[in-house]
Amino acid sequence: MGASAEVTIREVALRDGLQSEKMFVPTDQKRSLIRSLSQAGVEFMETTSFVSPKAIPQLRDAAELMAQVERGQMKHEVMVPNEKGARAALEAGADRLIVFVSASEAHNQANVRRSVAASLADLDAIFSLAREKDVPVAGAIAVAFGCPFQGRVPRTDVLEIARHFADLGADRISLADTTGLANPGQISDYVSFFTGQLPDTAFCLHLHNNRGVAMANLYAGYLAGITLFDTSLGGIGGCPNVPQAAGNLATEDVVFMFEEMGVATGLDLCRLIDAAKELEKMLDHPLPGQVMKSGPSGWHTTGAACGAA
Repeated sequence: MGASAEVTIREVALRDGLQSEKMFVPTDQKRSLIRSLSQAGVEFMETTSFVSPKAIPQLRDAAELMAQVERGQMKHEVMVPNEKGARAALEAGADRLIVFVSASEAHNQANVRRSVAASLADLDAIFSLAREKDVPVAGAIAVAFGCPFQGRVPRTDVLEIARHFADLGADRISLADTTGLANPGQISDYVSFFTGQLPDTAFCLHLHNNRGVAMANLYAGYLAGITLFDTSLGGIGGCPNVPQAAGNLATEDVVFMFEEMGVATGLDLCRLIDAAKELEKMLDHPLPGQVMKSGPSGWHTTGAACGAA
């Protein structure tokens, strides 16, 4: 087992989370949430995406938000769908670009209306632009563990995309269970396979909770050697092009589990819980996160929950 004494949590609520909400969260409220997450110790955030406002209107303020975010310990990573988005993100001062391709033809067509080959061909220009600005690029592979339209995706198909990312110079590759089809055994097998095939590449797991096994999948990935995980405050999110999509694992739930196991995250659980409650008020509906409801370990005996006197 490659279990580590510490892990890194990458916050995706501002992008992956809010893109699935019906309402548009005003820029000043997003900025307040980013500040709360920064105070909780979050260092890596997928802050927004420079995508067409017609496609994802919830992120139509990408440039405005990036102009207002606090700079410092937090690295603002931005997802870009094409060269135009990459130029805009670089002009806005993104600390890292995130490019994405689906592992299945069916999902890539549903998601970006393009073939996998066409999406891969577009990456050359994006990586070239980023190199000129000395900005790192990470690759993300959607539906890496199963597609809602195609079913199981051969891991050799996923590897082909991962190799393409690595050959272009991606400093990290995220394997995304976009549909929540993965199981712990598959996660362990895939992680071992990919890290063996690309030993010099850093990998991240991005797990959705459609079928309620995402936390078990995360733990399997951790035992297999993964130390970087995408999570979303309050558990919000989900792919807009996946039927009955569910959200990501809640950041505060994952931090609770790791910290109780003695695995350091560097994050302040109480501040995360307070931030999740702040987000719930913004969105005006209950969030799926559990620890924000139950509180941290021991609060019921001490009489002091997060946010309480």
